[in-house]
Amino acid sequence: MTSKTVTLQPGNHEMPLLGFGTWKIPKDQAASVVFKAIESGYRLIDCACDYGNEVEVGQGIKMAIEKGIVTREELFITSKLWNTYHHKEHVPMAFERTLKDLGLEYIDLYLIHFPISLKYVPFETRYPPEWGNMEQDPVPVHETWAAMEALVATGKVRNIGVSNFSAILLMDVLSYAKVKPAVLHVEVHPYLNNSALIKFAKSQGLQITGYSNFGPASYVAFNDAAAKATPLFEEERLSKIAAHHKKTVAQVILRWLVQDKIAVIPKSADTTRMAQNADIFGFELSSSEMDTINSMDINFRLNDPAVYANIPIYA
Repeated sequence: MTSKTVTLQPGNHEMPLLGFGTWKIPKDQAASVVFKAIESGYRLIDCACDYGNEVEVGQGIKMAIEKGIVTREELFITSKLWNTYHHKEHVPMAFERTLKDLGLEYIDLYLIHFPISLKYVPFETRYPPEWGNMEQDPVPVHETWAAMEALVATGKVRNIGVSNFSAILLMDVLSYAKVKPAVLHVEVHPYLNNSALIKFAKSQGLQITGYSNFGPASYVAFNDAAAKATPLFEEERLSKIAAHHKKTVAQVILRWLVQDKIAVIPKSADTTRMAQNADIFGFELSSSEMDTINSMDINFRLNDPAVYANIPIYA
């Protein structure tokens, strides 16, 4: 059966394949939801400054530790550097704010959230800045990456990586990195399997975290294309595979990913669905079932800054 972790390089830390996402969890629910997720067996918690709920997520983590459900060492916490903090002097400031908000002494994985550099927004002006300021302030990736490497040297970050990077940008980082990126965090679901990018990243020693695992479901409210697409939970081929294994479609999608050693970060506030989504290591998809799901790819990208921010990073 599939291992439940992957080993990150160069630090040799173990990253769980089963994670819990915190995007779009309201502040007033975040502490409780994260606590319940940890109680349900999730050990990777995926956070970001941009999600605007790191204080509350940290409260949920603290609650779980204090109640003896888990130790800090058993958890794997990911966070991300936002677009307005790419200058070398802003990277440590942004990181320290995240560390303080989460109430932690160290982060297991810190990612560059997007290969997009926007004009700096002071904390006192607006935090998190979100997409409110769209004035670009180009910073070469090598400057930001060097500042990320400096965080590793402090011991407060165990691994660093990138999110939403293309293969060509990965090649750029790898050409000068003194500390190589450990993880590539990208959109992955049956309608966008990102197979070529993932194959390249893995060939260079990176592990993969796939986000938006359930495709259009998370984007219906603000993406017309997502609203018109056939929901993956209603997709006939997935439903057939799920029925065969007596599992939910969500479990099949997550199994498809972890079976290919791609970490997943589903999110649900419902404890029953939390438990279902965590129950993905007790069955295995056949090679033909894996091929069927892989064949569903239609290059349907949902998280595209060209659509909502007029920044075509995937052009």
